[in-house]
Amino acid sequence: MNIGEIISDSLSYPFQNMKALLVYAILGIIGGIVGGASLLSVVGSLSSTGFNSSVFAGAGAVGFIVMIIVFLLIDGYGLDIIKFGIERRTEGPSVDFGRQVMNAIKLIVVGIVYYIIPAIIMIIAGLIFKSGILFIIGVIVFIVFALAQFMAKCRLAKSDSLGDALAIGEAFGDISRVGVGKLIGTVIVIAIVSGIISLIVTFLSFIPIIGGIILGLASVYIVFFYNRAVGLLYSDV
Repeated sequence: MNIGEIISDSLSYPFQNMKALLVYAILGIIGGIVGGASLLSVVGSLSSTGFNSSVFAGAGAVGFIVMIIVFLLIDGYGLDIIKFGIERRTEGPSVDFGRQVMNAIKLIVVGIVYYIIPAIIMIIAGLIFKSGILFIIGVIVFIVFALAQFMAKCRLAKSDSLGDALAIGEAFGDISRVGVGKLIGTVIVIAIVSGIISLIVTFLSFIPIIGGIILGLASVYIVFFYNRAVGLLYSDV
């Protein structure tokens, strides 16, 4: 598929799976509300003493845990969307909270592995090179490993195996199989489209009550759009 076909399909995909979109949008709204309430609870605990402080702190901790679980669910569902995109299936993945939390945990492991390596490289480079050269090296290393992590995410979605995702050499090989130009071009277009949607939604989010609903829907829409595009991009490998 070319970039235009990938973006066109991905933009319409969320509307073909309205049930899942609404489920995760509601979860996103709940997560946002709970997160905001948790922040207020933490602030309240700092300004209170004794029993009240403990109550506020406990409520804040519970709220943050709920918020983290919600965002793990959304992120994990995104991995299933990538899998369906790789297989070019038009329907949406089933909602399976247990599986999707595990997906998200695997994604965290993959992210840590792929970004700890450039961090180590930068530490070593910092001992050898001056700041100007170090900055250039840092940008190049970050981009290269970000693209590899992009492919690792697809490998994880395709096989459901951390071993496949952490095969760094194979992930780098997938970059050339997809095509560096096509990969970077697709990422840029995804970023532009997501940025435009986010900008529009930012203005609408100031509308009382309705704004929060729109923000929740749009945030999950972007997750669906982004992951669908990633899956379709990798479907030619």
